[in-house]
Amino acid sequence: MKSMVVVLNLVAASLFIIGLKMQQRVPTARKGNLLSAVGMLLAVVVTLVGLEKLHWSFILAGLVTGSVIGLVFAYRVKMTAMPQMIAIFNGLGGGASAVVALSLVYHDVLDKGLTAIGPAMGMDAAVTVALSILIGGVTLTGSLVAFAKLQELVSGNPTLLPGRHLILVLVGLGSLAVGGYMAGFANGPEEIQAALWVLTGLSLVLGVLLVIPIGGADMPVVISLLNSYSGLAAAMTGFVIHNEMLIITGSLVGAAGIILTQIMCKAMNRSLANVMFGGFGATTTSSGGGSDYQNVKSAGLDEAAMILEGAQSVIFVPGYGLAVAQAQHALRDLAEALQRRGVQVRYAIHPVAGRMPGHMNVLLAEANVPYEQLVEMDQINPEFRNTDVVVVLGANDVVNPAANRDPKSPIYGMPILNVHEARTVLVVKRSLGSGFAGIKNELFEAPNALMVFSDAKAALTGILEELKNA
Repeated sequence: MKSMVVVLNLVAASLFIIGLKMQQRVPTARKGNLLSAVGMLLAVVVTLVGLEKLHWSFILAGLVTGSVIGLVFAYRVKMTAMPQMIAIFNGLGGGASAVVALSLVYHDVLDKGLTAIGPAMGMDAAVTVALSILIGGVTLTGSLVAFAKLQELVSGNPTLLPGRHLILVLVGLGSLAVGGYMAGFANGPEEIQAALWVLTGLSLVLGVLLVIPIGGADMPVVISLLNSYSGLAAAMTGFVIHNEMLIITGSLVGAAGIILTQIMCKAMNRSLANVMFGGFGATTTSSGGGSDYQNVKSAGLDEAAMILEGAQSVIFVPGYGLAVAQAQHALRDLAEALQRRGVQVRYAIHPVAGRMPGHMNVLLAEANVPYEQLVEMDQINPEFRNTDVVVVLGANDVVNPAANRDPKSPIYGMPILNVHEARTVLVVKRSLGSGFAGIKNELFEAPNALMVFSDAKAALTGILEELKNA
């Protein structure tokens, strides 16, 4: 039986790795996700079979409850709310790891009348228990705060507490000190329980303190980092309960989250320390902002259709506004109509367009947009100067020329899509309101830019109708 468990765990781990590899490309991402899900199912079954004493009623209740929650989320959550869902799932993963670690202390130490965690569990297990509680608690409350900001249950602006850096350092050091005391020095049930719950409380407070100073614009980076934390917490728990699958999957999630966080920070030209401690990234609720602009030109749907009708090359730049309007299918229809007229059509993808990495890729894949037409920023940027028309759909900061021109701009140095180099730029946007960075977009004043003030779906549908009637 033990040999069979080892073999099946190896199979499950292989499915995770192959599935993760396949998710690097949109055409194979669905199969990769399915393989990973099969691997997780196999890992759960193998783990349950390998355990000797189980209360199956609780196991079945957990499986049914979790499955129902997962199905409801999968079918009901919109694409625009995917970051919130990921934040919640990260938090639940971290919380589960912390609960497992807490239960182990009670089961293996306190319920047996033992007086110290280190000698009872082994010092290595005691340290990993403390780390699992600490990282799991931080992930839980940090993810809940991120969810609340993205869902606009609380303000997306940074909450900057007086002396926040000192408070953060004190709570962080206090957590490490209490964790170390609990693992190696707490003697007796009362001391162990006190240290256990103080550590839990400090970890929960630390999660809140880490995330509340960060604005809504930086939440995708924070979610990626918290995803990494949830993996690390799971890996720590795997060491404690001697479960190889938890160690493997937790390590994979932890490493992938760190890599993704680094990619996003690079795409924003910012360091992780700046994201975590800079207090930047405030969202804006303003729907106006037009008073700061001069010489802005606008175009109606008929004029936009005429411009596209005369183009030989068109690049669409999808942004969060496209996702909010659920206009991906209307975009595909317009693109296909242009292609039938002999127009070259491509889509420019910025790494941080939308509210999570790959947001635009997934959105366009949902509308069956050909993957080969999706071009990443580094490859598409040299093409803009030779493009007749660029259509910006709800993107803002990622196309703002101030990132290249204005050293005083908070986004200066951030890599952007150089749409301003095209012959004509049509910016489809409901207003001149600023993006997540809360700053003026110089593109709107560019001499080759025309604002199409409209919801993305209404604009694309209207332009397509004008083309058909031309």
